[in-house]
Amino acid sequence: MLVVTVELWPPGSSALRRPLGTMHIGNASDLADLSDYQVIVMETANPSIGTPPGIARFSVLAHARRQRVSALLHRACEEAMMAEWTDL
Repeated sequence: MLVVTVELWPPGSSALRRPLGTMHIGNASDLADLSDYQVIVMETANPSIGTPPGIARFSVLAHARRQRVSALLHRACEEAMMAEWTDL
């Protein structure tokens, strides 16, 4: 499983950091060359743009597993933008 954590560090200071969200990506196809992944994304509330905390669950299907991790993250982020989110 891959776990991606997103934090804001204003203005680059770890002392002022705050979490924005996490993404959990798990391989659901026994490490096949073309793999399917189950993804869970959680975001904290963002008062500056008025969004509540939320969660989305979705799949990334038929991903060519032997690519750089950034290719999988790119696909997961694209799917997250189209996913149905539930406010928490």
